Amino acid sequence: EVQLQASGGGLVQAGGSLRLSCVASGLSFDEYAIGWFRQAPGKEREGVSCIRSDDGNTYHVDSVKGRFTISRDNAKNTVNLQMNSLKPEDTAVYYCNAKFRVLLTTREYWGQGTLVTVSS
Repeated sequence: EVQLQASGGGLVQAGGSLRLSCVASGLSFDEYAIGWFRQAPGKEREGVSCIRSDDGNTYHVDSVKGRFTISRDNAKNTVNLQMNSLKPEDTAVYYCNAKFRVLLTTREYWGQGTLVTVSS
């Protein structure tokens, strides 16, 4: 059974930092791209950051560039999202996602979410 366990959310003041972690089990972790998504109340889920499986390249949505950093440790099946200079608009439930895509085969899994609340 594939499991993605997200943790690290909490309440922080604007300008503060949090580090989210996603620990995966039950899959060949180094074959999966890992992404963080978030969903704020009343809004659609949006992609925040992701890191590729092959070359480790990272991508961030414009609103978090320069503030968030995503990294992975394949030996520990873990992806971390370091979030600095947090803003109230970063408040959301954050989900990690693992995606494998080769030719016509796609596998995708979601974690349970961790709540980040940024107070002004």
